[in-house]
Amino acid sequence: MTLNLEGFPLPTLDHLGVSSISPSDIDAKAITSDWLNQFATFSKDNDVEGTLSLFNNESYWRDILAFTWDFRTFIGTNNIKQFLKDRLSISQPKAFKLRDELLGVQQPYPDLIWISFMFDFEVGDTGIASGIGRLVPQTDGSWKANCIFTNLEDLKGFPEKVGSLRNLEPNHGLWEALRRREAAFEDKEPTALIIGGGQGGMEIAARLKMLDVSALVVEKNARIGDSWRNRYKALCLHDPVWYDHMPYLPFPPNWPAYSPAAKLAGWLEYYAEAMELNVWTSCEVTKADRDEANDSWAVTVHFSDGRDHKFKGIKHLIFATGLNGNQPNIPSYPGMDTFKGHILHSSQHNLASDHLGKRVVVIGACTSGHDIASDYYLNGIDVTMYQRSSTYIMSTKAGWEVLFSNLYSEGALPTDLADRVNASFPLGFMMNGFAQRATEAIAEKDKEILDGLRKRGFKLNTGINGTGFGMLAWSKASGYYLDVGASQMIIDGKIKLKNDSLLQSFTETGLKFEDDSEIPADVVIFATGFGDARNLIRKICGDDVATKCSPVWGLTNEGEIRGSWKDMGIPGLWYAMGNLAMDRFHSKHLALQIKAMEEKKFGPRYSRVG
Repeated sequence: MTLNLEGFPLPTLDHLGVSSISPSDIDAKAITSDWLNQFATFSKDNDVEGTLSLFNNESYWRDILAFTWDFRTFIGTNNIKQFLKDRLSISQPKAFKLRDELLGVQQPYPDLIWISFMFDFEVGDTGIASGIGRLVPQTDGSWKANCIFTNLEDLKGFPEKVGSLRNLEPNHGLWEALRRREAAFEDKEPTALIIGGGQGGMEIAARLKMLDVSALVVEKNARIGDSWRNRYKALCLHDPVWYDHMPYLPFPPNWPAYSPAAKLAGWLEYYAEAMELNVWTSCEVTKADRDEANDSWAVTVHFSDGRDHKFKGIKHLIFATGLNGNQPNIPSYPGMDTFKGHILHSSQHNLASDHLGKRVVVIGACTSGHDIASDYYLNGIDVTMYQRSSTYIMSTKAGWEVLFSNLYSEGALPTDLADRVNASFPLGFMMNGFAQRATEAIAEKDKEILDGLRKRGFKLNTGINGTGFGMLAWSKASGYYLDVGASQMIIDGKIKLKNDSLLQSFTETGLKFEDDSEIPADVVIFATGFGDARNLIRKICGDDVATKCSPVWGLTNEGEIRGSWKDMGIPGLWYAMGNLAMDRFHSKHLALQIKAMEEKKFGPRYSRVG
């Protein structure tokens, strides 16, 4: 598997032409202070060549909103130079200040060393921003930037209403009535309407509320959290709690490392109440028409009791409807219409015990496929996994130990800081050697499991270009399983495996393969993912809007995720799609864009061409 992503070889000492260097001989604060002072001076003077002289030839500058009002990564000094020519004088960065956090020498591998640092700065009269940098040694003894990450944190004059800016007035008996009135929207319309009450919808609603932007969440289910509560009962997050905290209200310290879906559902419901989010349940948006003359959306909300509510002037329509709009992808095979058993998509599966005494085949060998197959086995049900193509496997124990031990773990960095460090590694950097080293380290820790799977005949891969889990997640949100036990069930033969021939057709009593082999089945579960997120946009907003808007998910050649949390090509149309961690971090970026637009502080956007 390959991915067309620009980047350079790792800045190893050998690649840089630098002999071995001792961390104890490096005065990180003096070197970084000098570098940042020069950076500030060159920025103040709009000196593009001077700024560029502080960068290694093979370098990266990633920016989220601060300089570009977009998500961009500039790879190589030629691209950085053009970016600076176009944006340095417009952005007017100033008031640079070095932070104590992160300042120091880091040596992730014996041949790889850099000085890491964090700084604050202002963006003209508009924004408050932060930056993270990594300096690498040069042959002349100087240090230059291999990577700079700049991130818009807040808008000047419009801080979040938290801490000392919270409501400080006592409220005797009025709060409930005020909340009902606020959520009802009887005499006004929300500025933003959010479709979907999962974690994405909750987090963007909370971010907007803290910026004093009126927002309404429309959830089709009866309760907030039902998008998790109503999925298969065996569902449990494979990301650890330290990675999954929500903004403003982190999980309590006794929360389990891996959240059961039903427990997370309850937390989302509590989150909506505690954060005083405006939510309508048991209703869905059935139609949204773009009003170009008034730069707004006319939106119809249909309730389960038959009522309709029409909004005429929604400024921002936000889809927070989960992975690819939760539109199931079910491949078509001959004979499906004559199969006498049950055919379900994983999103329709609930309890394994519903099929006691049945023979089950799960089509798909990624996360849902493994979770569902293990659930069937644990309930004493005969289950076979049909693997259509190879899968990347890593255990959560080994994987998170290698990937997250210094970021998202007990006693590691504060979550907000970890998010920024995580974002400061451009995917072009990760793709060109760094992720491969991590993947190899994980595979070594998982050797027993991987060897057992190979012996069993399970088809494995090491991810895109050997990068493991991350690039698969960011490029297509599939193709992997983060093992929490199902792999051993496959090794032991408790979950049967079929992958030696392509599925040809369904029969009345099972599945037939191209080698003429057959598997009897009473129930077939398609754990085959979801379709294009734009299908739901098309259903609600029409063909013209869906055709014009950008793809959602996947990577640009700069290594930035397409569509989500950013401009989609249609004014006032947004998509918020990601896991809990990505929604936590990028919900702030989406909210800042909306707030800046509403306060006439936005832009111009500096977007990638092509």
